[in-house]
Amino acid sequence: MKRRTFIGTSAAASVGLVACKTASAQEKKQDMGFKLKNNINHSVCHWCFKDIPLEDFLKTLNELGVTAVDLMGPEEWPLLKKYNIHSAMCNGAEIGLTKGWNNPEYHETLIKNYTDIIPKVAEAGYTNLICFSGNRDGMDDKTGLQNCVTGLKQIMPLAEKHGVVLQMELFNQINHPDYMCDTSAWGIEICKALGSENFKLLYDIYHMQIQEGDIIRSIQDNHQYFGHYHTAGVPGRHEIDESQELYYPAIMKAILATGYKGYVAQEFIPAREGKLDSLKQGFLICDV
Repeated sequence: MKRRTFIGTSAAASVGLVACKTASAQEKKQDMGFKLKNNINHSVCHWCFKDIPLEDFLKTLNELGVTAVDLMGPEEWPLLKKYNIHSAMCNGAEIGLTKGWNNPEYHETLIKNYTDIIPKVAEAGYTNLICFSGNRDGMDDKTGLQNCVTGLKQIMPLAEKHGVVLQMELFNQINHPDYMCDTSAWGIEICKALGSENFKLLYDIYHMQIQEGDIIRSIQDNHQYFGHYHTAGVPGRHEIDESQELYYPAIMKAILATGYKGYVAQEFIPAREGKLDSLKQGFLICDV
């Protein structure tokens, strides 16, 4: 009986020891936490997580080892520098999404705004500055394209002087009805007309999947015109996991294969609880 008791006790102790070791391994795994290969330079748009104060969000990025955030203006840059977070896509010179370079009515204001902020972007150590075509408002695409070129030509020498890259974002017509720069082909024509390495397209994968599809081929064929990338799941602009139709690991591999060295920013709106878990998952999915 004593031996049987001993065996039973030993067995229980062994089970307990194994359980402790398993728990310790799990805890160690959790402590090791989130690890990125960083073949992709990761960024994220804070507006998608706007219920998290920016400073808290930047602390989280520090913890994750993510070094950049998108769509930050001069008022946020001091806080970014406090946490050593790069502004991968700056904003602050645009009038809005619907009032842009395709309408000469806004050129005076836009030229003033961009002339003011371009040197500030460079002085802060940043490179990319967003811009928008604006809505059609009855204007044909050819006229709008020429208007964009005419206006942008007036600030391109300044952008080139300071090493700042203006990036016009591509949108779809479902979320942004009447927006003019709604196809990569139209945006590429502006790039060709300006003929400057300081003007590129912000290729939003979510928007272009909805608007024209064929994402990987577009990247392969036209990557020289794409200066920045945004992600989100289709449909719904939510998590980029298996719940949606795009397979982001293949897209990221296609981007890497072009020799791209810029940033890819998560711009999905979390639909589930545990928003930061969704963000971590997004980074890992793209971390090919």
